[in-house]
Amino acid sequence: MYDIGALTSRLALEQLVSMLGRCLDERDFDGLRPLFSTDATVVTAETATGHDAIVDQARRRHSHDDGIQHIITNLLTDLNGDQATGRANLLAAFAGTGPAEPVPFLLGEVYRFAFRQTPDGWRISQLTATVTWSLDPAAVH
Repeated sequence: MYDIGALTSRLALEQLVSMLGRCLDERDFDGLRPLFSTDATVVTAETATGHDAIVDQARRRHSHDDGIQHIITNLLTDLNGDQATGRANLLAAFAGTGPAEPVPFLLGEVYRFAFRQTPDGWRISQLTATVTWSLDPAAVH
């Protein structure tokens, strides 16, 4: 009735995506390495390929604000053997002064993933982030 292998793979992919958000929120940049294949590419406002470039990009983009939160939801995956694709929604909040920030910068994005199963388990092989909206409090005032 249920394909246990597919359920296990989907759970592993959800864990990868959740760990991505946790690593960025807690600034555990080296914790990103085991989430990505060694040749992975991340495409945001700039492109990074390989562990070192991905870690450097994350560090540059997520070290300035005292409070950051990534809420990644609605992960949909399509499995195809040892490959998979996925799509998720992201709401990211950036509070420059942390919890005391009266109005954080908010960002809505769509994450599109390619995943690859390796001898060490599933890994993200490509992540493309597309901004769908943003709310900059400085622009409102």
